[in-house]
Amino acid sequence: MDRIIEKKRWTPKKIALITLAVGVIAFLTYYLAIADNSSKLNVESQKITMATVSQGSFQEFIPIDGTVHPIKTIVIPAVEGGTVEEKYLEGGKPVKQGDPILKLNNNRLVLDFMNQETLMNDLINNLQNSKLSLQQNKFNLRRRLATLAAQVDAAKDLYQRNISLYEAKAVSQQEFFNYKRDYERLKAEYQIEQESQKFEENNARQQIAQLETTISRTSRNLRMMEDNLKNLYIKAPISGQLSSIQVELGTPVQAGQIIGQIDDLSGFKVKAELDQHYVSRVFAGQRGEFTYNGQSYPLEISLVYSEVTNGKFPVDMKFIGKVPEGIRRGQTLQIRLQLSDPAPAVLLSRGGFYQSTGGAWVYVLDESGKFATKRDIRLGRQNPEYYEVLDGLKPGEQVVISSYDAYNNTDRLELK
Repeated sequence: MDRIIEKKRWTPKKIALITLAVGVIAFLTYYLAIADNSSKLNVESQKITMATVSQGSFQEFIPIDGTVHPIKTIVIPAVEGGTVEEKYLEGGKPVKQGDPILKLNNNRLVLDFMNQETLMNDLINNLQNSKLSLQQNKFNLRRRLATLAAQVDAAKDLYQRNISLYEAKAVSQQEFFNYKRDYERLKAEYQIEQESQKFEENNARQQIAQLETTISRTSRNLRMMEDNLKNLYIKAPISGQLSSIQVELGTPVQAGQIIGQIDDLSGFKVKAELDQHYVSRVFAGQRGEFTYNGQSYPLEISLVYSEVTNGKFPVDMKFIGKVPEGIRRGQTLQIRLQLSDPAPAVLLSRGGFYQSTGGAWVYVLDESGKFATKRDIRLGRQNPEYYEVLDGLKPGEQVVISSYDAYNNTDRLELK
């Protein structure tokens, strides 16, 4: 008789498979949830640079080089042309305003002055002669008028005395009319003589006035020519230092040619060139500072030049307050030009890490000091010393700021 054999539910094979499956699941769970599968790299702590995140005042500035210049430089032009006849001073010498520097020779100017002077003397002589002639004519005319006046009075007396005789038939009509005509003729001549003398006198006065105007104009021209002769002596327009003389004895000089320059050493200014990237952020009144002999000195932009050459534009800066003692023309200063006002911020020192990460992440040191891990951060403005931290770091944390090029984007640095 056959017997039903009961099938076993937990066979050794089945148990083994379940055990294997549970083991695999446990391993995967540990690997994914518990085990540290991040990439690691051992790094010698002496070969890295650390910086502590701090809370402080952030100010955006740029470093620029400035050159010390005299507060004012005056060029010396030749007002008149000529040949250098004498040279009184050499470049590098101190001068006072009005000191002669050069003497030019210009024969044409000298000859023109002499001709003008001769013309002036002739005009003055003509004027004197005209005035003398007018005075003499006045006497002669007065004498003629006096003679005519006497003749008119005599003719009038004769005419009036003959009226009663003519009425008494003592003289003929013809004789009476002759007396009358003589009187009226002389009276008319007297009036004409008065008008003629008045015309001649006015005409003479006009001629004298014209001569005086000509003399005045000629005198002005003569003074101008005399000034031109004085301009052959080239003198210092201001007191200062004669920095250069660009001509020698016998050298021909053209009118308007620059023959040298004088530096006003009563003060100094600083000239600097900035990258055109900052042209919209630089303005007159903007402050900067530099360190000289261990002391900080402020500067202020006094003039921004509009032209841009080779990607740069120049500015002039003036000293605020005391000028450093011992500073010299041509000296180079390292200036920190402020682009913003100071403001509270979280600060991270600049370092080589930025070239590798662009400021998107950094390695932050663990509290144990044994390793540093990657952390995403967000940086804002920067200056030559600090980055402004906007997110991801807190004051007091330590960050690896040296270059990350050798770390190959490793997640964790093990410090040895």
